[in-house]
Amino acid sequence: MTKIALITGATSGIGEATAELFAREGYNLILTGRRAERLDKLAAHLNKKHNIEVATSSFDVRSRDEVVENLEGLPAKWKKVNVLVNNAGLSQGLDPIDKGSFDDWDTMIDTNVKGLLYVTKTVSNWMIDNGHGHIVNIGSIAGKEVYPNGNVYCASKHAVDALSKAMRIDLLPHGIKVTAVHPGMVETEFSIVRFKGDHAKAKKVYEGLHALSAEDIAETIWFAVSRPAHVNINELIVMPTAQATATNIFRK
Repeated sequence: MTKIALITGATSGIGEATAELFAREGYNLILTGRRAERLDKLAAHLNKKHNIEVATSSFDVRSRDEVVENLEGLPAKWKKVNVLVNNAGLSQGLDPIDKGSFDDWDTMIDTNVKGLLYVTKTVSNWMIDNGHGHIVNIGSIAGKEVYPNGNVYCASKHAVDALSKAMRIDLLPHGIKVTAVHPGMVETEFSIVRFKGDHAKAKKVYEGLHALSAEDIAETIWFAVSRPAHVNINELIVMPTAQATATNIFRK
């Protein structure tokens, strides 16, 4: 029987790369994101290239009503989800706590924490009914350390780390695996979003080093998911060779 993976934030970066890899491995996919046009384009590409089925659902994970309505509205066959990749997440701004934006804080907490919870509650209940499942939460080195001006983003990713540990305990009786993947610097649209469209500022973040790619993290996710049934990878921290900690970076 063909397996199903649900990937949030699939319109770019790690989510898109993960969709490509899982499609290559023969998974049917449920892809979600805010940009419907990108979702449809990706779905058509994966269907044609890998001959798999793809369902798309465009919504904002920050909206509990949208999450529940769109996911519960899927046909029954799509609720046999084997793997959930909670990838949707972002950072907004890079300000000290006294100068931070309330709107930026709300966006990060609503997306990175509450959005993950909304999706997880819905899909974990399907997994319990199905008797199996694997949840992969995309955290960050910011969920293991804090750094100057990272305050609320770091707090939101520390929450992802804590929630991953907690849901591993809560879902243990149901045989559901939980893995957290914590990347360091990955060159995607992340910094463009953080700097609100300032491409020049975003590009400087990765100057002088070979950052991770979205494909590197997709392969890490696949490694965890493809282990035998009795093996669970609790967490992985993945860094570029040029990055030792959140702030210790060697640039050429």
